Amino acid sequence: MGSFSIWHWLIVLVVVIAIFGTKKLRNVGSDLGAAVKGFKDGMKEGTSSGDTPGAPPQQVTAAKVNDPNTVDVDAKTKS
Repeated sequence: MGSFSIWHWLIVLVVVIAIFGTKKLRNVGSDLGAAVKGFKDGMKEGTSSGDTPGAPPQQVTAAKVNDPNTVDVDAKTKS
């Protein structure tokens, strides 16, 4: 019940390639690489912005537009 030998891993690799094919595995690998790169870029972007971590986000208000689908509501806390 020890760890698998190199031959076990080679057989597993051959079976995976036979089932999925090399093109699909290449696409999965490139998608995973792009996701990791995007995550790293996002982490760098978030830390280098210079904002203080305790500062609340600023709200941007625009002029009121007469849109019939917009509902104007005042939210109040319960006392």
